[in-house]
Amino acid sequence: MKRWLGVCAMGLLLAGGVQAAGFEARAATPAPELKAQDLAGVTKTLADYRGKVVLLNFWASWCPPCLREMPSMERLRTKMAGRPLAIVAVDSAETRDEVNGFLSRMTLGFPILLDPDGANTKRWKVFALPTTFLLDAEGRVRHVLTGPTEWDEGEALGIIESLLAELPHP
Repeated sequence: MKRWLGVCAMGLLLAGGVQAAGFEARAATPAPELKAQDLAGVTKTLADYRGKVVLLNFWASWCPPCLREMPSMERLRTKMAGRPLAIVAVDSAETRDEVNGFLSRMTLGFPILLDPDGANTKRWKVFALPTTFLLDAEGRVRHVLTGPTEWDEGEALGIIESLLAELPHP
């Protein structure tokens, strides 16, 4: 599976450059199940993030476009501190040791979930890395992006802001 996803990611990179072609809007469809352990071994599901807009990113440490977009996800996390946004990165088909090796070189403040057998990746029909799903506060898929982007600016930030604007004000 790693080789196949790698070929897809490299093809996407060569065909589309560093920036992805754009977001695919979806008609508020229920998200597939997500059940994965974080690095501490705690099982997480999408229900843990209910009430927040969720940026759910499927990635791998061997994927150059994935690694390029990670710093912008961290900047977004910092920029959105205190707002109802959850950034969750699901590592696809790697071991805990491989992920920890990557994280020893890049500090990230958002949750990393493990998908060592690729079951979540398959369930979400991810065919290339990175692939990101933007979910509304009710857990419905609203936008999908296949390929990397700068998450803290431009179209990506605009879409996130629009999803946050849909939330009731306290």
